[in-house]
Amino acid sequence: METLISHQREAALSMTNLRLKFPGEDSLLFKDLSFSVNKGEKVLLLGPSGCGKSTLLQVASGIVPNSFELPMKAEKLELPDSWGFVFQDPDTQFCMPYVDEELAFVLENLNVPRQDMTALIVAALERVGLHLPDIHTPILELSQGMKQRLALASVLLMEPEVLFLDEPSALLDPEGTDQIWTSIQAATAEQTVVIVEHKIEQIAEWIDRVVLFTDDGAILADGPPDSIFKDYKEELIRYGIWYPGVWDDYLDSKAFKTLSENRSSISSVEVLHAEEFNGYRGKKSVIHMPNASISQGSWVTILGENGSGKSSLLLSLMQLLKTSGSLHVNGKQVVQKKRRRTLPAGLSLVFQNPELQFVTNTIVEELTISLQGMSSMGAVSHAEEMIELFNLPVSGNRHPYQLSVGQKRRLSVATALTSSIDILLLDEPTFGQDARNTFAILEKLESLRRNGMTIVMVTHDLNIASNFATDCWKVADGKLVSCTRQGGVADARLVYT
Repeated sequence: METLISHQREAALSMTNLRLKFPGEDSLLFKDLSFSVNKGEKVLLLGPSGCGKSTLLQVASGIVPNSFELPMKAEKLELPDSWGFVFQDPDTQFCMPYVDEELAFVLENLNVPRQDMTALIVAALERVGLHLPDIHTPILELSQGMKQRLALASVLLMEPEVLFLDEPSALLDPEGTDQIWTSIQAATAEQTVVIVEHKIEQIAEWIDRVVLFTDDGAILADGPPDSIFKDYKEELIRYGIWYPGVWDDYLDSKAFKTLSENRSSISSVEVLHAEEFNGYRGKKSVIHMPNASISQGSWVTILGENGSGKSSLLLSLMQLLKTSGSLHVNGKQVVQKKRRRTLPAGLSLVFQNPELQFVTNTIVEELTISLQGMSSMGAVSHAEEMIELFNLPVSGNRHPYQLSVGQKRRLSVATALTSSIDILLLDEPTFGQDARNTFAILEKLESLRRNGMTIVMVTHDLNIASNFATDCWKVADGKLVSCTRQGGVADARLVYT
């Protein structure tokens, strides 16, 4: 369907009959797509993961094809002169190594006098809730959630006419999510904002339009949020798209009730024990675990604010950071060596940044590279099963870097399941996912847990902690401060209080 264009307001951007495809793919991602946004509008692009929402933002800004070339054409393409873009992956955003230098770079381009910069930098960081003891902090030392705040601060400093936001709160804790959207709403009252976002509760009442996409990148509906969420609920469910109340509906579903009824008890066998265990970045301790243990078949969720040390905890357990203290995995002591780190046997880690895990040139190769000893037919069969389970491009020939962030995330999880492991460590495995893929990942992990695997997951999603976890760990200020057996929604929410 064609987007209805108001004749009373000037368009901030528009495209007519856009066609675009990825190299090596048989089908078009967009086929004769027409889309426009009026000046001052707040528009949410909503659709299944991988339907092209992020790519459409990049076309609307001119990043595609000016900076990233893809085969495309359009009868008409009108793009904004002044725009800012917050990417899904904040690491792709930065030009400078330090926080203050990154923001100073923006101010220099705006011809702001040097003597005025420090006050503006401090105010920009305060605006997005990024509290640092020293603004001259290396960006590499920030957590991914803190990097998201910095990326937003740099873009808001530009005061662009059009703001493109590609899941700006995906890696933020609940408080940070509220803070970010409050900042965005206050800063963009008169600006045009085009958003891709899965956490829609915070913005459902603020946005003017929802543009709803199908799996193949076609516009299914375009209208006010209330009418879209009411009149297209059946389609939202069918395509697995987030909508207000989707978690309530899932918890009432037959699938979840069957899952809950068949939950197996946790084994008494201890598979991991840490005592006075520390992880370091350089000489600085970034995580301290006084005493913690995990039993086989547990599902541990690690909760805490951005920058508290959750990812550092997982990296330390995997011996990817320098460590000290006592760590036992599957009954064997992990010895910390000065010059060479040995990965603990039985552990596998899904990194927060999925690109850190990719070592081949195609989806199929990623899924089969660790299947040593398996026949080629068996390996291909496994890859096909993972492609279907995790809703990846069917051809399997696309390069992992050409996937959407949500697809990259699912591929990284799928690759971790190809090895024979006992304990699976996951760092935000559901970020950037639509509802369908979120629940599919959770159900797969629960299936693995019932068969004896132990799950240790960093997440900000309290629904996951409340309804899937057996144990809840709280991390604060670089220390594991509590380990509790999970007993309901209230327990998970108390972690942040």
